[in-house]
Amino acid sequence: MLVTTQNKFVDHKIEETLGIAKGNTARAKNIGKDIMAGFRNIVGGEIPEYTEMIAGSREQAMDRMIEDAQRMGADAVVCVRFETSQVMQGVSELLCYGTAVKLKK
Repeated sequence: MLVTTQNKFVDHKIEETLGIAKGNTARAKNIGKDIMAGFRNIVGGEIPEYTEMIAGSREQAMDRMIEDAQRMGADAVVCVRFETSQVMQGVSELLCYGTAVKLKK
């Protein structure tokens, strides 16, 4: 499955637009990670526990978007975007979406 943030592919033509493909995940913070993050917050710098959690969330949301596009019969997804929002205290949602398309070489 081809995926891009661009509106098109240089070596392919969009033959048909199938609709919006989307995938999301919601993650809650972990008390153990919060304690470590609190210590790191005192001295400053990156908080790798959260970096790892966010990266995993992004990959899972994108995988789910690709699965949604495949269910539609898409060859690719263009105009891919990520959004995040807080669902409740300590819980964030990561959404990945784009336009599912059929391509012609």
